[in-house]
Amino acid sequence: MGESHARHAAAEGAAVIVADVNDDAGQRVAAAVGGTYHHLDVTEPGEWRRALEQTVEGGRLDGLVNNAAVLIEGGLFDGDEAGFRRVTEVNLLGVLFGMAAVAPIMRDQGAGSIVNIASVSGRRGHGTIAYVGSKWAVRGMTQSAAHQLGPFGVRANAVLPGAVSTEMFLSRGDEAIDRFTAAIPLGRPGHPSEVSAAVTFLLSDEASYINGAEIIVDGGMLTR
Repeated sequence: MGESHARHAAAEGAAVIVADVNDDAGQRVAAAVGGTYHHLDVTEPGEWRRALEQTVEGGRLDGLVNNAAVLIEGGLFDGDEAGFRRVTEVNLLGVLFGMAAVAPIMRDQGAGSIVNIASVSGRRGHGTIAYVGSKWAVRGMTQSAAHQLGPFGVRANAVLPGAVSTEMFLSRGDEAIDRFTAAIPLGRPGHPSEVSAAVTFLLSDEASYINGAEIIVDGGMLTR
């Protein structure tokens, strides 16, 4: 999904910076969109600072998309501590550290847009408890950021995808995919580009008065 966001933003004229722990994939995407690449572990505040120092340094940073996430199966009876911690570190702290890193830059320049990728799992519970908890937290942190940054002309919003044809979704197996698809009124999973369209809109000046909002991109899944 991150690759799709990068491609969509570049097609709309953005100068794109790709950041990831997967250097090979990240460099490939950056090259494809004419952007730059930086290695970044989102769970490490120091790496956020270093990437921004290398990237911004006297220039502008108009948008941030917090897209990194992991899904580790496990509920109250079959989850493991290491898995719970990993999901929380990436999905929750990664978003928090990212917003904290860019907030001073955007505040000082008096403009900017943050888009956090949450999930429909942040609107209702299911068995993958750590993932659900992390996505509920992303929604709350987005609201808090919108409140704190709004006075400086900086916006923060969230996009909540449903079942989207990404590696994370397709790895869940045929039975789970069929179950999710059956719950979608449109009768199919989404395409990453359909999520990216919402992300790029929120980054753009066309969304200049949208702050603290959530755009659900789920084919109607939450209506059932």
